[in-house]
Amino acid sequence: MEYLVTWKASRRRKPLVVEGVRQVGKTWLVKEFAARHYAKLAYVNFEEQTFLRSLFEADYDIPRIIKAINAACHVTCTEGDTLIFLDEIQEARNGLTALKYFCENAPGYHVIVAGSLLGLELHRQQSFPVGKVQFMTLHPMTYVEFLRAMGETQLADLVTEGDWPTMRLFTERYRNLLRQYYYVGGMPEAVLSYSQYGDVDEVRDIQREILESYDRDFSKHAPQDITPRIRALWHSLPKQLSRENRKFLYGLVRDGARAREYELALQWLYDGGMVMKVNAVTAPRIPLRSYEDASAFKLFAVDIGLLGAMCGLDAVTMVQGNEIFTEFKGALTEQYVAQQLAVRTELYYWSKPNSQMEIDFLIQQGGDVVPIEVKAEENLRAKSLRMFVNEYGSRRAVRTSMSEYREEEWMTNVPLWGVGVSE
Repeated sequence: MEYLVTWKASRRRKPLVVEGVRQVGKTWLVKEFAARHYAKLAYVNFEEQTFLRSLFEADYDIPRIIKAINAACHVTCTEGDTLIFLDEIQEARNGLTALKYFCENAPGYHVIVAGSLLGLELHRQQSFPVGKVQFMTLHPMTYVEFLRAMGETQLADLVTEGDWPTMRLFTERYRNLLRQYYYVGGMPEAVLSYSQYGDVDEVRDIQREILESYDRDFSKHAPQDITPRIRALWHSLPKQLSRENRKFLYGLVRDGARAREYELALQWLYDGGMVMKVNAVTAPRIPLRSYEDASAFKLFAVDIGLLGAMCGLDAVTMVQGNEIFTEFKGALTEQYVAQQLAVRTELYYWSKPNSQMEIDFLIQQGGDVVPIEVKAEENLRAKSLRMFVNEYGSRRAVRTSMSEYREEEWMTNVPLWGVGVSE
């Protein structure tokens, strides 16, 4: 919401493309933004209003397009006080291309577009308006946003302020709520249901419905020849993450599988926003992107709650923990950390050739490479992290765990509930 307010006031404002996986809350967010900050909303949904799908086919004459939107929405669009929201834009032929002409010929109009699987459409466009649009990616709700939804505003504020001494008083409360977040995740409908009723079975039903909608997308939108590979790759996620070394292996999708067979399927899932891809780097140096190795990577689900639903983990197992859960707890914790950090920064990982030394995540902060080691509980042994710091002279290193905040000479332990928020 804060980003949208900044966009509205910007002198450099261009049409805004809101990306994000299906059911992450794009439509609700933009409508709520319009209700708070505009006198009028002109809302077009090209999936429902099928007669408008040809709106941009004849030409890109903005007065004609505005006149049609006025008629369809029963709103008179005026510059500055009307938000024009074109939803499911991928269903309108040339819809994305039309944004160029809004930018060039009618910059006074405030235009936002969104759509399911929009990332796929962006990659298909032959005449995408490069430099004529801005982007915003909507992620599932973070742990801090979950706290606010649960009515724990003060606990959330302590995290965002980095008030570690006061947070220490509420350690057990943070832990309990974190375990609940592991189960509920950050998809808005699941969070809303849990915050209102606390019914874990209803939460799981919602998550299964979301997963089923993704599965229908495979059949509806993906090329038929790669649909079985998309499904196989998608359903291999729990198996991939349950390994101690979480590097993605095509052999776990199918015996004898090779990268070239599944590259398009992987790209489809990534462009659709259903997975997060964390690439390795060949060397932990600035800038990390220059050392990126896209052939070695970890693959995470878009949301921790959806991952738990894919695995069939029940609430008792997740919240209380037991021996069955122990094997997967590290994977779930790494998924959680990736999900919190990906909202704010690009993620990488690093492993030393011919060695068991591996750093779970690397981020670039200022002029430093910051190594991050993830621990599921309070076992604070961090052998790889210490070796990394000794070898590469890192000025800052982070271990995150269920333990409280503490600063040591060579690294800082950040509790899992503080990941991705405080500096």
